[in-house]
Amino acid sequence: MQQIIQNLKSGETELLDTPVPTCGPGQLLIASRRSLISAGTERMLVEFGQGNLIAKARAQPDKVRQVLDKIRTDGLLPTLETVFARLDQPLPLGYCNAGVVLAVGATVSGFNVGDRVVSNGPHAEIVAVPQNLCARIPDGVSDEHAAFTVLAAVGLQGIRLVNPTLGERVVVVGLGLLGLMTVQMLLANGCQVLGIDLDSQKCALARQLGAESVDLSSGADPVAAGMAFSEGRGVDAVLITASTKSSQPVHQAAQMSRKRGRIVLVGVTGLELNRADFYEKEPTFQVSCSYGPGRYDEAYEQKGEDYPFGFVRWTEQRNFEAVLDLMASGRLDVTPLISRQVPLAEAPTVYRELVSDRSLLGVILTYPETRPDLRTTIQLKDPTSPPVPSPQSPVPTIGVIGAGNFASLVLIPAIAKTGARLQTVATSGGRDAAIAARKFGFAQAASDYRQVLDDPAINTVFIATRHNSHARLAIEALAAGKHVFVEKPLALTPEELGAVEVARQQAPDRQLLVGFNRRFAPLAVQMRELLAARSEPLSLIYTVNAGAIPADHWTQDPTVGGGRIIGEGCHFIDLLRFLVGHPIVDVSARSMGKAPGLAVREDKMSITLTFADGSLGTVHYFANGSKQFPKERVEVFSEGRILALDNFQSLQGYGWPGFKRKKLWRQDKGHAAEVAAFVERVRNGGEWLIPWGELKEVAEATFAAVEQTKSVGGLSMIWV
Repeated sequence: MQQIIQNLKSGETELLDTPVPTCGPGQLLIASRRSLISAGTERMLVEFGQGNLIAKARAQPDKVRQVLDKIRTDGLLPTLETVFARLDQPLPLGYCNAGVVLAVGATVSGFNVGDRVVSNGPHAEIVAVPQNLCARIPDGVSDEHAAFTVLAAVGLQGIRLVNPTLGERVVVVGLGLLGLMTVQMLLANGCQVLGIDLDSQKCALARQLGAESVDLSSGADPVAAGMAFSEGRGVDAVLITASTKSSQPVHQAAQMSRKRGRIVLVGVTGLELNRADFYEKEPTFQVSCSYGPGRYDEAYEQKGEDYPFGFVRWTEQRNFEAVLDLMASGRLDVTPLISRQVPLAEAPTVYRELVSDRSLLGVILTYPETRPDLRTTIQLKDPTSPPVPSPQSPVPTIGVIGAGNFASLVLIPAIAKTGARLQTVATSGGRDAAIAARKFGFAQAASDYRQVLDDPAINTVFIATRHNSHARLAIEALAAGKHVFVEKPLALTPEELGAVEVARQQAPDRQLLVGFNRRFAPLAVQMRELLAARSEPLSLIYTVNAGAIPADHWTQDPTVGGGRIIGEGCHFIDLLRFLVGHPIVDVSARSMGKAPGLAVREDKMSITLTFADGSLGTVHYFANGSKQFPKERVEVFSEGRILALDNFQSLQGYGWPGFKRKKLWRQDKGHAAEVAAFVERVRNGGEWLIPWGELKEVAEATFAAVEQTKSVGGLSMIWV
């Protein structure tokens, strides 16, 4: 199937051939019939992509600050490589889709195969969308009109925040596609409406729909017009649906408002507020969030957990339904807003016109009426090329499951440099797999991970999915006779760890490696070599300036990410285990105590490890530090000497005979060396790079640390 993507580095908009996405639990698989190009939002993305680096930086000053912080900690070259790599990750375009349900995932209720539905799916022939982001289309509403639903819901949510009453006088600033639909919905609500825009044609269209309008291109004063419209008393409410960097719309909205009027920003403007505007009249000002309650709530959107009707009357989905009801009744007519309808194949041309032709309003993309191609695998290389080897061959033939940011920016590039045969990349959505496969030279892209496990030519599998699938996929891959590289963590629970142990016992000739890259970093290897001749126990301090992550991020979810200690802290425990070279025999941990507003405690923790040789190691994992400070520092005290490793870029020796300092020209955390070593081991055989006993110790240490912080006082002792 085909999907529209936008490259933010080159500015190119193109059609990408991708596998059909899988229909996961709680999702609908939808064959697109029509989708709407949102002229405002999508034009901004295209213009951003076409801008040079300076323009991109000016458009995202917050990202510039993040880049500067990263340069301070990681160095210039790695930071620039990361920035360019992220810009080179194409984005899907579109979020206003109408189509027919092809399949219904487990746990879905209220939808059936064959239903016509709207969704926030992208411009693609087939989309997979969670059920709470879909709504059935009434019989009297065409696919063309239904495609406007999601965008109209953005305006409807702004109206709900304004909370207008019958007869109130409301101004809509910005008469693009969103503004004109907002005008109609306000009129349907019994309001008197004034539309303001710089485009004479859009002002005329607003009048045609039943509103008054002010054409700013003629030199009209918007504040004076608003005051005249309200008979000098000030308007009751202003909805800003414009897109501009200027703060003038907010300033003007405050000036034309009555005392204690309401201002809601639905579009995008500057937000340099004038205190006098708000002090004298006390108007309320609020920024509207997309389609309504539920937006960006993973429990609602991804897990299908609806809000109780009696407590949250209007959710995203119920706003979709309200818009469709307005269309069915004729009170929302989008016919005048359709500038043209074009086939999906012509989309790249339309996007080029979108930047130059500001008069375009609603552009509808049409999709083939024939049965859609349901292939879950696409071939990128000539199928007549020489066959790849079998799983028993010493030549590593690679399949990758997962192509998120880490996999695409770090793991897959490292795999591509090993000279192994690159066979298949699989992701559930298909798009990221197709992008990665095309970029790095894989033969195939798939949306079903079983394509990797069932392919007899693939003998080596890299797993880079969300943490809660690591153990399951590793077990399945071992059972399929594959060598397995699985990103950390190996497991989220002792039960999962036990199941992996059984699986590896049943596949004794298969390699298994967990992505503990830091022990492969060149400076960490040198530390181990310098410590090899010691005769006394070590004292180790590992300080991790982890940085804060929102409490609702998936990595913080114990059932999905495992939390930050199990999900990431295992890295640091493993490096200490590597440096000491002896088993972990005892673990104690303490997290920061409770404090007002401190929802997450696990990311501010100290873990102390006791080793069999008497060495003592402490991991300080703190998320409450500054980004300007290096992320990682390892200090090792040994027999009157000290080694200090800073951010895997410099190693300093104090009192160390024959060694003072080594500084790399760039940070190296060992990813490339780790992948190369694993591929070499698959090719030539040999013992596991990290013995099972060490993998198990590290996992159990993280489990113990987390369990201890749940006890009273946050401290106890557990033998691992």
